[in-house]
Formats: sequence, structure tokens, C-alpha cells
Amino acid sequence: MAFNGRYQLQSHENFVPFMKAMGLPDDMIEQGKDIKSITEIEQNGDHFKVTVTTGPKVLVNSFTLGQEVELDTLTGDKVKSVVRLEDNKLKVSLKGIDSVTELVDADTIINTMTLGGIVYKRILKRV
Repeated sequence: MAFNGRYQLQSHENFVPFMKAMGLPDDMIEQGKDIKSITEIEQNGDHFKVTVTTGPKVLVNSFTLGQEVELDTLTGDKVKSVVRLEDNKLKVSLKGIDSVTELVDADTIINTMTLGGIVYKRILKRV
């Protein structure tokens, strides 16, 4: 299955503790906790462009599977990493955060991020 599409956040678990652990300020956490972000994924073979719009904030990352790339994080940092595709799941590690993005059916993506013992799970539906 291709990841191509536009998806809206439907629900998430452990947002506040995860964002606190990442070091985001309380005002940013408060502003972001109820926003239904939009994620747009453009996939062309092994190349991806992922655009996440959360209110006024837009985060854009482009990468090719298996190649080192500099990615922007939620905190505004730039981190070099390699995105891999394993068992139809996009996997990447950024500054101690392990992220797994899985297309579970044609219309649903589950993104799970782990930092220390905190697991932040996002469920997105195609729009």
C-alpha cells in the first residue's frame, strides 16, 4: 500500500506527557493538544515528502528511504537520521525518539512515538 494522501488526526494518547518529555513549553502544549493536525504524504517510489500542519505551524520533511537526511523536529531542531521501511512501516529515530508510522488500512495511519518510557500514539484518517 502507498502512503500517499491527506490525513487528519482523529485521536491521540499521552500527548501532554510526551510533549513535556520533549521539552516543549507548556503554552505550546496547551495550544496544540486540541488541534486536529493535517498530515499530507507524497510518496514517489522510495522518496517521501511529509507535510504536517498544526494550526499555524507547518513542518515539512523530505527523505529517501535508506539514505541519511536532515529532518526537522517538533522542537525546531534539525536531526540527521535514516528513515527505513520495514513490514510496511516507516521507522526513524530522532534524538532518542523512536517513531513508527504504519498504514493499517487504506484510510488509517497509526503513528507511535516512544521517548524513554512514554508512548505517544496518533491515529489519523484519510480526508
